[in-house]
Amino acid sequence: MSHPMIGLVDCNNFYVSCERVFQPRLEGVPVGVMSNNDGCVIARSSELKTLGVEMGTPAFQLQQSVNQGRIHLLSSNYELYGDMSARVREVLEEFSAGVEPYSIDEMFVRFDGFDAATTLALSRTLYRNVRQFTGIPVCVGVAPTRTLALYRVRQA
Repeated sequence: MSHPMIGLVDCNNFYVSCERVFQPRLEGVPVGVMSNNDGCVIARSSELKTLGVEMGTPAFQLQQSVNQGRIHLLSSNYELYGDMSARVREVLEEFSAGVEPYSIDEMFVRFDGFDAATTLALSRTLYRNVRQFTGIPVCVGVAPTRTLALYRVRQA
C-alpha cells in the first residue's frame, strides 16, 4: 500500500554552487557570495564555513584573506541564481507534476502513488539528475508531510 509522500530537494550552498557551475576553478576553494552592495557575506561554500566565516561577515573583515588568495569573494548575480533555480525545477518536473517551489533553492516534489522502494529510487534519481543536468549538488528529504521532509533534509 502506498501513501502520499513529499520530497524536499534542497540545493547545497546554492549561490556558491551556481557560481561554480560557470567557474569550475572555484571547486574546493573557500568562496563567499556577497550582498547586493558587496558589504557582507550572504552565501558560503562548505570550505568557507570550515574556516569559521559566519553568515553576514562584513567584507572588510575578510580583505586580508582575499588579498592573500586564501578565499574568494564574489558579487551576487541574482539573474544567474534565478535561471539556475528554473533549471533545477525543470529537471524535477520531468519526474513529478507536483513540484512546488519553497524558496529559490528548495522545492517540494510529490511522490503520490509510489511504494517506499520506488520513492527511494526516484529520490536517488533526482539527486543524480539535478547534479548531472544543472551542475548543482542537492540533498533530498522524503516524508509524509512537508514539515517532516524539511526536517529530514536538514538532518542530511
